[in-house]
Amino acid sequence: MSAPNFWDDQSEAQKVIEEMKHLKEQVEGLISLEETQEEHQLMLELIAEEGEDPTLLQDLVKGIRSFKKEIDSFELGLILSEPYDRNSAILELHPGAGGTESQDWAEMLLRMYTRWAERSGYKVETLDFLPGDEAGVKSVTLLIKGTNAYGYLKAEKGIHRLVRISPFDSSGRRHTSFVSANVMPEIDNDVDVEIRSEEIKVDTYRSSGAGGQHVNTTDSAVRITHLATNIVVTCQSERSQIKNRERAMKILRARLYERMLEEQQKELSAIKGEQTEIGWGNQIRSYVFHPYSMVKDHRTQVEIGNVQAVMDGEINPFIEAYLKMQMNRKA
Repeated sequence: MSAPNFWDDQSEAQKVIEEMKHLKEQVEGLISLEETQEEHQLMLELIAEEGEDPTLLQDLVKGIRSFKKEIDSFELGLILSEPYDRNSAILELHPGAGGTESQDWAEMLLRMYTRWAERSGYKVETLDFLPGDEAGVKSVTLLIKGTNAYGYLKAEKGIHRLVRISPFDSSGRRHTSFVSANVMPEIDNDVDVEIRSEEIKVDTYRSSGAGGQHVNTTDSAVRITHLATNIVVTCQSERSQIKNRERAMKILRARLYERMLEEQQKELSAIKGEQTEIGWGNQIRSYVFHPYSMVKDHRTQVEIGNVQAVMDGEINPFIEAYLKMQMNRKA
């Protein structure tokens, strides 16, 4: 940063500053943990010398419990060291077969992730929203803006299964619904993903979502089709067609980058001889409302009985367990 030509490239300079800030936070966090550990050690020695003072002992136990949470949080931050973990996240929700049932489940998950993001200090922007025929949503794309948003939310990628008594079934029967959650990092334009103009088809149309008179009376919404892969992305969140196109291109870039990584992973799995199935029925988590209340992650076996708390956005136990499991696998 002290180099004379540091500010010649503003974009690159900003990346260096962000990296410095991130490293500084890690160092300061470690120093703080060491200081707290020393304080607890001194208190323990004081209790040993002067006898077990109930008040001091209670304060020490309380402090150590808090210290344990600080260590867990610090370790979790260190886990997020993969490329783009610190980036904002693009979250897509797509209901499975089942019509209104699945579309309603998608809207419930939309609320869950929105609540989680707000509690975590992230900003949520709706990039695309297609309402359901009777209730719920047919598809929705969110931008979760903030540091480490992708690092955390990548744990949510997969099929989410709901079991409940359907409010749309007059017979009161139990229904099972599925929604696919896709999570991608928001990536910069300088990432090595080439998109040539002849490879895409751009359509404009009138927005169907909320946004006032202007949104619904002009062709501001944008749909981009990548011809080689048949990937389709849409954006209608902005009043400007130009801005919607820019956002749609950013989503397309993220989708193509994700596809590239998946192909690399498939090649690696083939070399290792691994057999993996990615199917609609392979849910990562089940949310059971009836005949009992339970949310279970099938990858980590973490279970939470308070379904309402989970649906209100308290999903950190699932995310943390998954990230730690991934870290242990790498170790």
